[in-house]
Amino acid sequence: MSWADPLSFLPEPSPSFIVLSLLLVISIPLILHFIIYNTTSDTLPTILLVGPSGAGKTALATLLERGHAAVTHTSQVPLTVEISLPVKIPVASSRFRSPNDPTWEVTKKLLIQDTPGHGKLRHYAVDSISKPQNMQGIIFMVDAAALSSDTSEGARQTAEYLHDVLLQLQKQVTESKSSKARKEMPVLIAANKLDLFTALPAPTVKSKLESEITKVRKSRSEGLLDSGIGSKDLDVGNEGDWLGDMGDGEFKFSQLEEFNVQIKVAGGNVTGADGSEVKQWWEWIGGIL
Repeated sequence: MSWADPLSFLPEPSPSFIVLSLLLVISIPLILHFIIYNTTSDTLPTILLVGPSGAGKTALATLLERGHAAVTHTSQVPLTVEISLPVKIPVASSRFRSPNDPTWEVTKKLLIQDTPGHGKLRHYAVDSISKPQNMQGIIFMVDAAALSSDTSEGARQTAEYLHDVLLQLQKQVTESKSSKARKEMPVLIAANKLDLFTALPAPTVKSKLESEITKVRKSRSEGLLDSGIGSKDLDVGNEGDWLGDMGDGEFKFSQLEEFNVQIKVAGGNVTGADGSEVKQWWEWIGGIL
């Protein structure tokens, strides 16, 4: 045996050994690809559906689930349904994924958790927000027709509920003991019933709610002062119960961006003489998945 050829003592591989080696080289990557791309989470992403009673939340949940809105009544308990995005709605996380990928259809499934809108039952929504788990976003549904009147009690109640939801999200950042920043929480304000003549368009709904929340902030701070808390003790604008930027200025949804809350207002209608129109809401859902 020559030291110049140290492998000369090894036997020559048989044809069957070569064939077996080639099969392993080809099959192992294919098997790993199949296992990895067909393994999905047992828990689907969830979108929380909140808003005052009568806004159309349960009707929207059934529309997204079945393709048509069911006759509904005032909800007493949360309702969770599984939905699939329409084929034409793009999913943000799938923009670089081939349509032939086995997980293509799986990524287009999610859960919608509808919560009661009655004042005494809103703790269901608060609990879900405080324990988000797989929550990908929040849809806050409003009746755009009920906001049209300056004297409407519905506008004030809607603003108060939205204020409390957004404050809960803000506190998750300001009161967090973790140094790790919370992931961005998208919020869609779905202006429903735009098919009605009295309904406000989406941009007006946005400015109306911002104006009403400004009033809510002021009235609550005045309530604290009237209760005996001095102005020096009232910590507004920092980490207390003051939503958004500090001071007495107007509230804007953009103020929540520093707390990783991204708010969008989009209009539509769940029911109507010409059918439903919820394309913008579908696109928002696809954009956060």
